[in-house]
Amino acid sequence: MKNALQVREEDNVATLLEDAAAETVEIVGLAQHRSITLRQNISLGHKVALRRIAAGSPIVKYGVEIGEATQAIEAGDWVHLHNCGSKLDSRSNSLDVHTGAPKDTPYE
Repeated sequence: MKNALQVREEDNVATLLEDAAAETVEIVGLAQHRSITLRQNISLGHKVALRRIAAGSPIVKYGVEIGEATQAIEAGDWVHLHNCGSKLDSRSNSLDVHTGAPKDTPYE
C-alpha cells in the first residue's frame, strides 16, 4: 500500500510520499495509522484532504494554516491550486495547476 504523511493531529491534509492512482493509501506519521481512498490520481509531494473541508475553511499542513479552500473539498480529494488559495504567496494562486508555470507572464 502506498503512503501519505500526516504530521500533526490538526492537519486536514496529508502529503503523498509517492505517486498514487485513485486507490487506498495509508496515512503515516502519527502513532495511529489509518487509510483513505483517493478520489483521483495524486502525485508525489501533493496533498490529499483527510476529511471534508468547507469552502472558506483553512487548509492545515504540518500544524500550519497554509491556505484556504476556494471551494468545498471532499475527503480523498487532491488539494492544490484548483481548490486552495495560498495564504503564503498570493501569486501562486494564478499558477497553472499541472505545470506550476505562471499564467500572468507572457512568453514569446
